[in-house]
Amino acid sequence: MQKTLIYTENLKNEKRLDIYLAENFSEISRSKLKKAIEEKSILLNGQKAKPSTVLKFGDKIEILYIFDEKLSNTNVIIPQKIDFDVIYEDNDVLVVYKKRGLVVHPASGNADGTLVNGLVNYLADKLSKINGIDRPGIVHRIDKDTSGLLLVAKTDFAHLDLAQQLKEHSIKREYTFICHGQLLEKTVIEQPLGRDEKNRLKFAVVPDGKYAYTTVEPIEIFDKYTYGRAILKTGRTHQIRVHMRYINRALVGDKMYSNYKETINGQLLHAGVIGFVHPRTKKYLEFSIKEPEIFESYLDRLRKNDIKN
Repeated sequence: MQKTLIYTENLKNEKRLDIYLAENFSEISRSKLKKAIEEKSILLNGQKAKPSTVLKFGDKIEILYIFDEKLSNTNVIIPQKIDFDVIYEDNDVLVVYKKRGLVVHPASGNADGTLVNGLVNYLADKLSKINGIDRPGIVHRIDKDTSGLLLVAKTDFAHLDLAQQLKEHSIKREYTFICHGQLLEKTVIEQPLGRDEKNRLKFAVVPDGKYAYTTVEPIEIFDKYTYGRAILKTGRTHQIRVHMRYINRALVGDKMYSNYKETINGQLLHAGVIGFVHPRTKKYLEFSIKEPEIFESYLDRLRKNDIKN
C-alpha cells in the first residue's frame, strides 16, 4: 500500500497528533485515526507514537494505511452487479455516474444493493480502505434520489488527497435542480446546518450547526417553478435541499423538505459537474453529465405549460 507523508509546516500552535490528523482529514473519524496510530499504521518521524503526542513544527507524519478488515467490525460487503457508469478511471481514482434511486453505501435499511456493492464487484479489493470496510473508496456521497457524478478513490493515497481538497473546498461541484417558486437572481445561502430537533432524520438550519455555503442561480424561470444551478462550497448532508427549503424554494419531488403534494417521488436534483486536481499527476480534471430522462421530461412539461402535479 502506498505511503502518505505529511509535514507539519502549517502547525501554528501545539497540538496532539490525533487532533491534528482529525482536523486535516475530516472524512476520517478521530476514533479511526486513533486506532490507526495505536496499531502503528501511522508513524511519527518513523517511530510509533501515542495519539496524545504533542507535535512540533516540521514533524513528519507517515501514514502507512488506515484500517483493514481486522480493524473493522462490519460485515464483509457482498459483491453485486449494480448498474452504474464509469466515466473515468485510472490507477488512483474513478469518476462514476450514480443513477437516481441508488443508495451509495450500506446502512440501516439498505444492507446491500448499493453502489458500494457494485464497486466491490467491479474492483474487488482495489479500493481505498480509509473509510473502513463498509465504505471502501467512498470519498463523498450524494442522496439516494439525487443523480450524478461521484469521486471514488482506489488507493488510500488518492483518498487522503481528495479528502484534503474537500476540506479546502477546492473540488468543483455543480448541481442542477427544479424548485417551486421563482428564483430571480443569483443567491448565496450561508447558513449552518444540523439535525432537526423535531425530527432527527431531517436536517435544518440551526444556530450551532456546521458551516454550510451554497450559491444558487436561475437557468430558466417559469411561472411557478425555476430550473436552476447550485454550486457547493461545503458539502453537508442534504445541504442543497435544506438551503432551498430555507429560502422557500423547496425542490420538486422532495418528500422530506417540501410541503407540496406531488406525483414525483424523490427530489429533482442532479450532480452534473465535478472537477478536482488529480492526486498523483496534479492536473485539473473536470467531468460533466446531463440530467436523467425524468428531469428532462419535467422540464419539457414546464416549457409546454402543462404541469399537473
